Parts: sequence; C-alpha cells; structure tokens
Amino acid sequence: MRSEMERGSVVDVIANVRIAGEGRELMPLALVEPAALYDVFLREGRILDIAPAGNAVRRGAVLDAEGAWLVPGLWDHHVHLLQWALAQSRASVEHAASPTEAAALAAAQPASDDGRRVLQRWRDGLWSEAASRAALDAATGDVPTYLLAADSHAVWMNAAAFRREGLEPTASGILREDDAFRMISVVNQVSDATADRAVRAAADAAAARGVVGVWDLEFGWELPAWRRRAAAGWDALRVYTDVYPDRLETAIGEGLETGAPLAGSDLIRVGMLKVLADGSLGTRTAWTTDPYDGHPHHHGGHNVAPERMVELVVRAAAAGIATTIHAIGDRTNAAALDAFARAGVPGRIEHAQLVAAADVQRFAHLGVSASVQPQHALDDRELTDRYWGAHRATPYPLRSFRDAGVDILLGSDAPVAPLDPWGAMAAAVFRTDDDRAPWHPEQALDARTALAASTAGGSGDPQTIEPGAPADLAVVAHDPLAADREALRAMPVHATLLGGRLTHLA
Repeated sequence: MRSEMERGSVVDVIANVRIAGEGRELMPLALVEPAALYDVFLREGRILDIAPAGNAVRRGAVLDAEGAWLVPGLWDHHVHLLQWALAQSRASVEHAASPTEAAALAAAQPASDDGRRVLQRWRDGLWSEAASRAALDAATGDVPTYLLAADSHAVWMNAAAFRREGLEPTASGILREDDAFRMISVVNQVSDATADRAVRAAADAAAARGVVGVWDLEFGWELPAWRRRAAAGWDALRVYTDVYPDRLETAIGEGLETGAPLAGSDLIRVGMLKVLADGSLGTRTAWTTDPYDGHPHHHGGHNVAPERMVELVVRAAAAGIATTIHAIGDRTNAAALDAFARAGVPGRIEHAQLVAAADVQRFAHLGVSASVQPQHALDDRELTDRYWGAHRATPYPLRSFRDAGVDILLGSDAPVAPLDPWGAMAAAVFRTDDDRAPWHPEQALDARTALAASTAGGSGDPQTIEPGAPADLAVVAHDPLAADREALRAMPVHATLLGGRLTHLA
C-alpha cells in the first residue's frame, strides 16, 4: 500500500480497493466484475460515497489500497480483555499429557516479582490420571503456584498458594466455577498502570488483525477501569463492558443502560448483564440432559438456578439493561431460553455449545442471538467426542443456527482462544485447523455468514460497505469470501480504520 499517512491519521479516500462482504452486491460493477476497483470516500467517520476507481476527484488524505480488499471492521463479541492481555506474558502448560508433566513445567518457571508462579491453559480432560495437590506440591515446593485452566473455569494450586490466599487446601488442589473465578480475579490484581499498558497493547494487536470493537466480559467490576481509560483518552477500539449480577444493583443505581456512553466516551459503552449459568465442557461442569459419557450419573450442573435467571433478566430489562447468559450444556440453553421467554424480552446466549434441535428454532423465535466461539469446537473436538459423543443434542450447531435464521455473533472467549476474528472465521467455515478431516462439516458456515457474524451487528444485522455506513473498515490482502483455510486464518491486514482514523497501518 502507498500512503504518506501513519497510525492516527484520518483518511479521506481509500483508493483502488476491491470490496468484500455485505454491500458488494450494491456496486453496479460487481454484478459483472466482482474484483472491480473502487474509490471509497469518507467524511466525519462515515462512508460518504463509493465510485469506480478514478471516476471522481480524490481530495484530502488518500490511502492507496493498490488492489487490496475492503471489509467491514471486525468485532470479537466475547473477550475477557484483561485476562487476555495478562496471558501474553504467562507460560502455558497446554501440551502437558499428564499432571506430572504439567507440574514439572510449572516448577521450571521462575517466580515473578510478587513471589508467585502463574501459568495458563491447563487442560486435564484427556489425562488418564487425575490432577492432585500432592503432585503439584512435590514439583513446585514452597513457591505459590497457580495453573489457570484453558477454559477459565478451574484453577489448580499448590499448598503454598492456598496458604498465601488464606484458604484451606483441597486434596485435588483444584478450585472450580465461582471459586475459580474469584481466584482468577485475585491473580489478575495488578496495578492500574500495569493493567492499562497490557490492555492497550492487546487492543493494538487486535487492531492489527482488523478489529474495531470488542465485547469485554471480564470478571468483576470493570466499569471503573474503563472510566479511567476513557478519561485518559482511549482511542484503540470500540468497547462494550458487561456487568455481573453481584454489581447489577450498583449499575442500576448509577442509571446505567445498555449502549450508554461511559464517562462521555463515544468508544466505550455499557454492555449487558452477564449471567454465568453453568460451567464448561473442559471442567465437566456444563449442565446436560444426557450424562457425560463414561460417567452415568454425571450431568454437570447449573451455577444459577433457572428461577434466578428469570429474576435477573426481568430486573435488568426493567432498568434498560439487556442480558446475556453463559450457557454451554443443552439443559442450560433450554433454561436460558425459558428465562427470555418468561421475561418477554430478547437477549443473547454465550457459547451455546450443545443445543437441542427444538431449541435452535427457539433462538430464532425469541430473538435470542447466539454468541459462539468456533475455535472452541476444534480445540475441544476430542473432549466433545469423548464426553458428549452419544448425546441427542447437537454440539456447535452453527449451520443449524444459520438455517433457522438465528443472529450469529462470532468471538474468541480470549484467553480461551486467541483474539483473532480470522481464526474464528476459518474455524467456522472449514471446521478443522490441522491435517485432520473437518469435524462435523455439516455444521460449517459459509464464508459470507462468518464474515457478517464478525461485524458489529452480527449475521442478523451485518455492517455493510455503502454510503452512510460507519467508516469502521479494514483493508486486507485477499477476498475473504474466496480464501482457502490457510489464507483466511492468516489473513494479512494492511490497514484498520475506526471512524475513518487509522488504528493500524502495516
């Protein structure tokens, strides 16, 4: 690309660009020449006009795309941004094949300045032996050691860590669900300056992948942190920051509503109420109708009772706050849909990893969006086959959602998967990320739906490239609607624009 501009510059014209995504069919030339070149004129944060390249006078700051492709700016609809930011400097035990190997990897890590070892991406679902505190103690000694599960629903700690936190140690050394969430929040307590530097670096890296916005579902009460960042002039991404039930009354008391600007910032807004209704597959705590294979009496369980879900949805809706419910197992998805139906309001469900066929239709009927993370299907394909292989409900029913007319929102759940919409799209479309055959290819999405689901409005109301639309855009190397798996996953991003301002320029 040719340009005299730099990051932070405001672009007036994107010249010589090809158009991909929603809106391409509106271009007259696209009907006969899909790869035709255009000039896209921007003004005051929006697309002013689009003309065949060279057919209108280019004035102001020109970004010459040199034949690259223009797509709507991308969104990651489910991120734990502080966790993801801090995870960039933490060692991983993801590939450990046993608790002994994981403990040895932990022991090899030096303690940080605060005297702790914190590692990530612990996965025990396929281990032949159970994790134990004794195994971790034997390897790690007196240095407080914390292994955060890949799905963030468990933390494995040694005796020194339990002593440091003032907790009675368990035989397994494992904290699950609410106890794990609280411990992750404790582990992530860093100074405001450290947190803000890490979050800003993560946001800049996201912009380099074409990302213009995220939904931040970080644990705890993150609104003060985002007010602080707004006051400091945050300009990296659009952010919706969610609220958890323990702070719902605080949010209501402050008069906060979904979509309202936070601290006067146009980029940072109040998100939804986030209800963590069940656990996860990796921790075997998701609530299912059929038992986990090999465990005839184990169905997981709910973290929030169905009646309480209804109460929370109703209370939030009355105050102008929308609700999203974390639901992984099919029983939890059914209960979450019941809650929205009984409350008489639309909503959103995070993950929707195991869903009965009848409930897929209810998503559409009730106006409930499916906020899904396609990379999880590939990361957990062996776990899914092992524990849910005989279940009647459908795992990761992406094509079923599309065919039913459900609004699909793609995301990563970072740090569970990387904050990279191209990876999510490739996983959704190709259903494999290695040399194995696609996993349940009948549930693959088409590329156009996957791209639309990675924009602000999701597949139900995708951002378009047309006059009047926001100038939240990305210039990329290939046509994402025609790219193969490798090209889509590794898509080079030449430039990202947020309201017409460059947040990334390669």
